[in-house]
Amino acid sequence: MPLRNQTLRLGGALAASALLLTACGGGSEEGGNAEGGGDVGDMDAEFITIATGGSSGVYYQVGATMADILAETIDADTSVQATGASAENINMISDGDAELAFTMGDATVQAVEGTGPFEDDPREGLLAIAALYPNTVQLVATADSGIESVEDLAGANVAVGDVGSGVELNAQMVLDAYGMSYEDLNEDYLSYAEATDQMANGHIDAAFVTSGLPNPALTELGTSTDFVVVPIDGEGAENLLTDYDFFAEDVVPGGTYLQEEDVPTVGVTNHLIATADLSEDAVYEITAALFDNLDRIHGSHAAAEQITLETVTEGLVVPMHPGAERYFEEQGVSLD
Repeated sequence: MPLRNQTLRLGGALAASALLLTACGGGSEEGGNAEGGGDVGDMDAEFITIATGGSSGVYYQVGATMADILAETIDADTSVQATGASAENINMISDGDAELAFTMGDATVQAVEGTGPFEDDPREGLLAIAALYPNTVQLVATADSGIESVEDLAGANVAVGDVGSGVELNAQMVLDAYGMSYEDLNEDYLSYAEATDQMANGHIDAAFVTSGLPNPALTELGTSTDFVVVPIDGEGAENLLTDYDFFAEDVVPGGTYLQEEDVPTVGVTNHLIATADLSEDAVYEITAALFDNLDRIHGSHAAAEQITLETVTEGLVVPMHPGAERYFEEQGVSLD
């Protein structure tokens, strides 16, 4: 079955489940267990951990601002957690180690379907607060490497992101779309900061970086090292867009880094998800605090300027939490 149809069926089934659970109400004092299929919980937002990504990435910058806003507006103890990003963040939500988390749409689909890093271990009860902004798949290479295409990665030393991160999932998918795999190159599992340090030192030839634009680590790299943005286009890009519903055409605009021209690539929508243990009222308060302070979130990073009320449902692959739905409906946002 095409992934688009799978995602639509999955979203409909989960939405029905969420509606049923909301209608049932109640639950234990501790709140329902998302993985066990319990109620949307009764847990208040007294302690909020936001799982983000590496400290040099966009998730962390935006998440830190969100944590500050929540601490000031809903009188909660908040913390921002640097992580390996999407896959680890989903595990933290499932294990009760975080209340909010940033995830990419592809990792979220795999978690619900029980594929990829969640093979035979599907996750239930993942609920979204909103779609945020697109993460752009950026493949960069040192100018000295001579790499100008995905195929040129053969035999090269390539940073593919932290193990199990959304970046690494994207790296595998991109390579597969071009008929390649890790067997064709020397992969290294590095964070953005580690990857760019190794590129500057000449130990890494290229790196996959999936993030909002511009990526802070790449901006810093450009101050000391010449690098190119490698296009993800042609038949490989067509394969990605055909095989995976969560990919969309994207571009790294000229002047983002050192390049003068636009470079074609693909992107994936980011989600802010919440544990189903949080009550409807708690998530309503969280959503209101964040979206009533969008100007501050926009100021956290250029990529965050794309977060708007009008786009909170674009690219969502899991149902929205009832508390977030209530807030957006009050703002006149169409959730159909």
